[in-house]
Amino acid sequence: MTPSSTTTTLPTADHVPLRGGPVLRWGVLAPGRIAGAFARALHAHTDQRIVAVASRSPERGAAFAAEHGIATVLTDYESLVARQDVDVVYVAAPHTHHRELALLAIAAGKPVLVEKPVGISAAEAREVADAARAAGVYVLEAMWTRFQPKTIAIHRLVADGALGTVREVEAAFGFAFAPDPANRLFDPALGGGALLDLGVYPISFALALLGAPTGVDVRGRLAFTGVDAHAVIIGEHAGGALSRLSTSLDAEPDNRAVVLGEAARIEVDPSFHASGAFELVTPTERLRWEDPSGLTGSDPLAFQAVAAAADIAEGRLESALHPMSAAIAVLEVIDLGRERLGAVALG
Repeated sequence: MTPSSTTTTLPTADHVPLRGGPVLRWGVLAPGRIAGAFARALHAHTDQRIVAVASRSPERGAAFAAEHGIATVLTDYESLVARQDVDVVYVAAPHTHHRELALLAIAAGKPVLVEKPVGISAAEAREVADAARAAGVYVLEAMWTRFQPKTIAIHRLVADGALGTVREVEAAFGFAFAPDPANRLFDPALGGGALLDLGVYPISFALALLGAPTGVDVRGRLAFTGVDAHAVIIGEHAGGALSRLSTSLDAEPDNRAVVLGEAARIEVDPSFHASGAFELVTPTERLRWEDPSGLTGSDPLAFQAVAAAADIAEGRLESALHPMSAAIAVLEVIDLGRERLGAVALG
């Protein structure tokens, strides 16, 4: 297959508008670091507003509310999901609490955005998806990368045939952390390990482009606490495509991603999961795509929030870009990786 005539034309930035769409009132469960980043992005770049926060620590809840201008502070999660002035719930707790808090919101009839991963296993993610479907309630995993203009542009190039048939996706994401039993990443009780916390990004990136793997090979090593410290995953996909993915808590990869096609390739700048640029490389040219939004750091969290608001306002029960089946497929790979490496049980 040869590239289409649009090969040398890069897509314009495309995403749900950050302002001017439906405005929802958000409630936050479990304010921590990621919840703070989400609140800052929401209030700085969208019309969405957080109206309530619930924390089992009154001091933490009050400090979060003061920092982000939130009127209502609660000390139990049940009260927040029951409030009539909360339209949608954001779950920002540690991994091991994602399932229970998502189910709590769903039982109250509240649409819910759940931090990634939705659970610590594919079984937990299926339970959340099934509960939401049965209740007719919207649920979305907060895979912010999928909603960024950069990722949408990459998918458009692939769909338009600019790369020809995609043969391989490579992606790596990790950092070298000092071995510390107090660090959540090394704690089995808090869902620690490289795959759930960091590996979810390259796996999700590859599966969104190639689909779930038909075969998986895993190599790696464990941390001193028994959680997975390093994993390399080779996936086989439909049509003979391959994925080569790695994640680590004890080494520093380049955190780049590459999509290899028979006619061209896409090289995504590090860190590939965040905002930034990529290059389309053909045999005759190298074209650079830059994100015109100007959002950097954690500010692109805003894109997933407005996408969720638009879905909810239009009556959808899940996202077309990142349905729950995609979140489940990623966790199936993570389950397999942890099993093959002999990682300890979590939770």
